[in-house]
Amino acid sequence: MSVQPLIMRPLTVPPSADRPSVPHLSPVPAPSAPASRTARVLAALGDSTAVGLGDPVSGGAWRGFAVLLAEALGAELVNPSFTGARMADVRRAQLPAAVAAAPDVAVVFVGMNDTLRSDFDPARLRDDCAAIVAALREAGAYVLLVRYHDHTRVFPLPAPLRRALQRRVVALNAATAAVVEDDPGGIAVLDLDLLPGGYERASWAVDRLHPSERGHRLLAGGLAALLADAGFAVPRPVSPECGGGREVTALHRAAWLIFRGVPWLVRRGGDLGPVILAGLVSELRATGQG
Repeated sequence: MSVQPLIMRPLTVPPSADRPSVPHLSPVPAPSAPASRTARVLAALGDSTAVGLGDPVSGGAWRGFAVLLAEALGAELVNPSFTGARMADVRRAQLPAAVAAAPDVAVVFVGMNDTLRSDFDPARLRDDCAAIVAALREAGAYVLLVRYHDHTRVFPLPAPLRRALQRRVVALNAATAAVVEDDPGGIAVLDLDLLPGGYERASWAVDRLHPSERGHRLLAGGLAALLADAGFAVPRPVSPECGGGREVTALHRAAWLIFRGVPWLVRRGGDLGPVILAGLVSELRATGQG
């Protein structure tokens, strides 16, 4: 399975009955790539997906797209990411370590945790993302960002919450697009909505919040394709075939539901409650019932 490289620019997509108007990121021809560059150091910043959750290996560790991408590039990996991270956490707690490593390439994979919080603020997200990218670019890194997909197609939600989350993802993607406009030559964006196989069930872990091993391989392959298009050498292309990870059985799925899934819902109840309420109010106003 091949993954097409995607360099993006803002584009307005007509609204549908169930989805808001999305400032999409549409493929455009990439600029002529310079002579092949070598990525000696790869920095990965972000949340649990950057940590590698969903792609377990023996010994209880996680692998994930960052490890797979580093192997494809033959690069040293610097990964200060941690679970639960938000955009502000990356700027405050992860960015210094990444900049100190003087990376040739940096992947920033964060934002979904922000959309699930009651204090969601698109303007602040844009400011933090711009500061992160500016610091990485000043350190000499070519930066890779992501445009998020419609997660409600993977994780079923009640209609009001689904629409509220969709609007927040639209706002998150708009913030990313605004940052990219300021430095289009030094930033590439992987559009997860267009990633081949990205919506298939096999690409997602049991929680449907994190990529499975296959999903992480799709991410790594898509990012590697963007880097190759930008002139970076990719001596060992990412294989889409699973291998080297730990098998996830029905027992593992049941254990996750009991020990991780339910507690997560309980912990997030305080934040998700206001999100659901805001979605309900928004829908009532939109239909003239409020």
